[in-house]
Amino acid sequence: MPDSRDRRSPRSSAPPAAAPRRHRAPRAAVGEVVYLEVVTVNETGAFLDWGHPRDLLLPYGEQRFRPSVGRRVLVMIYEDQQGRPVASQRLDRFLADEAEGLAAGDEVALVIADQTDLGYKVVVDQRFWGLLYRDDVNRPLRRGQRLAGYVKRLRDDGRLDLSLLPPGPARLDVVGEQVLKALRESGGYLPLGDKSDAGEIKARLGVSKNAFKQAIGRLYKQRRILLEPGGIRLAPSTD
Repeated sequence: MPDSRDRRSPRSSAPPAAAPRRHRAPRAAVGEVVYLEVVTVNETGAFLDWGHPRDLLLPYGEQRFRPSVGRRVLVMIYEDQQGRPVASQRLDRFLADEAEGLAAGDEVALVIADQTDLGYKVVVDQRFWGLLYRDDVNRPLRRGQRLAGYVKRLRDDGRLDLSLLPPGPARLDVVGEQVLKALRESGGYLPLGDKSDAGEIKARLGVSKNAFKQAIGRLYKQRRILLEPGGIRLAPSTD
C-alpha cells in the first residue's frame, strides 16, 4: 500500500499561474528622457516598464552599467534602424551641451539627471544639457523628476544656467507666496528678517537672502506683512 505522504494532488504538480503585471509607469514616448523601472533582464538586455503593454528594450550596448530587476534607470527613448522604440542610458548621444533657440527668461521643461558639486545636471526640453545651481534650488529634487524651470543665463560657451524661479517681478511674487505660506503655517510670525543668517533663511524657506529681502520689502509695501525687530508678522488684514 503506497505511503500517503507520497501522494500529491493534481493542483500541486504545476506552479501557479503568474498574475499579469500591472503597468504603473506613466506612458512615455519616443524622444523623451524618462526614469523607468527594470522589470526583466535576459541575454538580449534589460526590459523597462514604460507604460505600454510591451516592455521597452534597453540593449546591453546602450547600458552604462548592468541594471538589476527593480532598479530604475534614466534613459532616452529613440527608434532604432528598424523603427522600433528602444532605450539608451547614453544620453550624451542625444543631448547637446550648447543650446540653440533659447534666451534668458525662457520657461523650459526640466528632467533631473544627476547631482553634482555645483547643483544638478538637468535635461532641458529633451534636447540640451543644463545646470541648476544649488543656490537656485528651493526644494528637494530627485533623479527623473520633471518640473518647470527658467533659463537664468545663456553662457558665452552656449551652455545653460537654470533656475526654478521666474525672472523679474514674477520671481518676487513666487518667493512672496512662499513667505506668506510659511507665515500662515507658523501661526502668523516668523523670526526672520533683514539681519537673519542666509543659511537660516535658506533652510526655512528654500530661497536666498537677497530674494527674501526683496520679497518681504514688496509684501510690506503691499501691507501684507508687518516688519518687527525680531522678524516678520502677517498683517491682520491678510487672509
